Amino acid sequence: MRRHVVLAVALIGVLVASQVYGQKIADDQSRRQAMQLYRTGQEFMSSEQFDKAAEAFMAAIDKDPLLTVAHYQLGQAYMNLKRPASALQAYKGCVGAMETLHQLEQSNKFDVDKQRQETIRELRTELSSTSVTAKMDPLKRTVLEQRIHELEQERTTIGGPFRPPAFVLLAIGSAHFRNGDRDSAEEQWRAAVETDPKLGEAHNNLAVVYMQKGQKGDAQNAVKLAEKAGFKVNPQLKADIQKLN
Repeated sequence: MRRHVVLAVALIGVLVASQVYGQKIADDQSRRQAMQLYRTGQEFMSSEQFDKAAEAFMAAIDKDPLLTVAHYQLGQAYMNLKRPASALQAYKGCVGAMETLHQLEQSNKFDVDKQRQETIRELRTELSSTSVTAKMDPLKRTVLEQRIHELEQERTTIGGPFRPPAFVLLAIGSAHFRNGDRDSAEEQWRAAVETDPKLGEAHNNLAVVYMQKGQKGDAQNAVKLAEKAGFKVNPQLKADIQKLN
């Protein structure tokens, strides 16, 4: 049964990729409609109406398949709905959209850069508007700030190979872990810390995996790296690691 489930998920992944790769930049009207649907999805996320948020993000993606933030937030909505397999495909769609934009930039720099700047403005608006209400989760703030920074840095990496950003690798790992695939989760979290050694949550998650596998030394080292990056590690996790032989 497990093999059939994995095969089904893999086939869904191929379908998601086929829907993203080969896409073109959306026209201005479709882009505006997509951004409005994205904002609606964010409002539903804020009110914890995750099913409606997922619908809004899917509608946004339908209007603009390369709207990376909508793919990512769709994954977040599915994670909150406890649907990790669906979240995994949404995150893969995010990576696919990012890679397609990276490829398109080689021949269509103006339009890709325009889309990037619009996304940066949207993320900055979300960051500032939520800051006013002082309700933003610190981790969400970190992810938003990191995504803005990475978008701004992308302009200087044209021509280089595409590399998925660390925060998406972190999310993919979390979806694998919730889906019961610890080995794939570890692989993605390792890739995340290789991309960004300061991503404390990924080090923390690796510590959990190492603890479950009985790798005390690796778990302790991962905890040290998480705390060095400023992540607050749960004292119970450190206690459980200490109990290992």
